[in-house]
Amino acid sequence: MSSAIINGKEIGQEIRNAVAERVIRLKEQGLTPGLAVVLVGDNQASATYVRNKQKSCEAIGMYSELIKLPEETTQEELLTQIQLLNQREDIHGILVQLPLPKHIDEDKVIATIAVEKDVDGFSPVSVGKMMLGQETFLPCTPFGVMKLLEYSGIEIAGKHAVIVGRSHIVGKPMGQLLLQKDATVTYTHSKTPDLPSFTKQADILIAAVGRANFITKEHVKEGAVVIDVGINRDDNNKLCGDVNFAEVDGIASHITPVPGGVGPMTITMLLFNTVQAAENKLAN
Repeated sequence: MSSAIINGKEIGQEIRNAVAERVIRLKEQGLTPGLAVVLVGDNQASATYVRNKQKSCEAIGMYSELIKLPEETTQEELLTQIQLLNQREDIHGILVQLPLPKHIDEDKVIATIAVEKDVDGFSPVSVGKMMLGQETFLPCTPFGVMKLLEYSGIEIAGKHAVIVGRSHIVGKPMGQLLLQKDATVTYTHSKTPDLPSFTKQADILIAAVGRANFITKEHVKEGAVVIDVGINRDDNNKLCGDVNFAEVDGIASHITPVPGGVGPMTITMLLFNTVQAAENKLAN
């Protein structure tokens, strides 16, 4: 028997429809939510992500603006650009597309974004508030995973969640959000010995390691919920996740596909956060 598919496209569209209604209400009050995306250099994957973000904004009636800067842009020039965006009344969310060229300090750039416009949820203030369970913008991919679990009716409280990966963008915040919903959380990573001995304990297994088809049937407990955050290319250049879907299908009770699982949720939650930022602006 196959695993139940957690369809990120469908869940994401449901959330986007609700966000679009909030955009209409904001426009009726004279405010159009605006997102500025800053792209430095000519990374083709980044350019594709940015185009998708812009299209998604426009589809729900938001304003979207791309600031494209050359590869040789200095850190000072980039920080100045962000400070200008911080001051603009028509921009409610600022996203600097990562990775940045090697000569630019990503931490410094992220810290320069105004907290009230940090719709990626990456700034030290946003991360600190998330850790304390205070209201803030949550990082979009972990936030999207939480919504997938919620909309799929998957119980989190009292479950053992195992995270494979410890990045600042996904792994670390993912564990914190699950902890806040009363899961027992274990972090694992590339230096964890005998990884399957940990992952096989998981009621909820989050794969965010960035290695194609890394999680196999030996890693998964019967009936576990498996969330695949990875976006990779296999040996045939075919898009795949961190989970070997063919092996794990039927062992897991629920599983996210790649594509069509977590991916659509990341942009959805970016739209959600930007509209929330616009609503916050109106309220203040």
